[in-house]
Amino acid sequence: MADFKHKDIIALRDLTKEEIERLLTTAESMREINNRDIKKVPTLRGKTIINLFYEASTRTRTSFEIAGKRLSADTVNITPSSSSATKGETLADTALNLLAMKPDIIVMRHAVSGSHYFLSKKLPSCSIINAGDGTHEHPSQGLLDMLTMKDKFGRLDNLKVAIIGDITHSRVARSNIQGLTKMGSQVFLAGPPTMMPPGAELLGNVTVCCTMKEAIQDADVVMMLRIQQERQGKTLMPNAREYSRYFGLNPENIKLAKPDAMVMHPGPINRGVEMSSYVVDGDQSHVLKQVENGVAVRMAMLYHVCGGELE
Repeated sequence: MADFKHKDIIALRDLTKEEIERLLTTAESMREINNRDIKKVPTLRGKTIINLFYEASTRTRTSFEIAGKRLSADTVNITPSSSSATKGETLADTALNLLAMKPDIIVMRHAVSGSHYFLSKKLPSCSIINAGDGTHEHPSQGLLDMLTMKDKFGRLDNLKVAIIGDITHSRVARSNIQGLTKMGSQVFLAGPPTMMPPGAELLGNVTVCCTMKEAIQDADVVMMLRIQQERQGKTLMPNAREYSRYFGLNPENIKLAKPDAMVMHPGPINRGVEMSSYVVDGDQSHVLKQVENGVAVRMAMLYHVCGGELE
């Protein structure tokens, strides 16, 4: 298997199939650490990680912090409300000031698509990990989703994966499309026309469906997306009830997927809109497994950008 030679992890678009496999294999080995009584190894002792989150986050920020601490790194968390961004400091100036403190890795979430590429050029001596940038990508979410699918099916090739919802504003959808198609899965998209980007076929080797039923028919995986209310105007859908009627996952339409199909969601979930509580809490739901795998995947990402290689 090829070595992982990237200083940064900004997008799954930038990684080869072999590099994605490398990250997933490392994540599988990291899970053993998470199941110990003492969940700590000295792998990144002496390394400093800054978690710089310009947008709200529960799962991603917490799991990156836990991942760093379980690898014995020193972790520092910065939010906009506690930073000089509230005083008008630019991202470039924030980054250069942080660099002066000699961190090894900056994990950043930012509302501007492509901001991590900018940061990487500004900070050539520091690794950058993308924790979500605008509507561009969310690589750690894509990786943990693929790991969760691999856990169930033992493979990623020849799976039918339906991604349903607000495709236009979803960085999760873009990372999954990039990762899954490279690994040999067949990806089907469905959502309201107002939430489907023009030329959606250009996102990757995907099939755009006119209805949700068409997308989830005989699917191995049904991935529901959160409505990105903070990124869209109020005119993209009539109301939550109407959205749920045509694009919500419920006990009836889930029957269109394969009997052993798994249900996924990146969170946070709008219960009763994107998914009914029956489905969220049902046997086919792997939402909490996604969260569990998130720690292992983020441990693997931190490990590899610091130059780690499996024995």
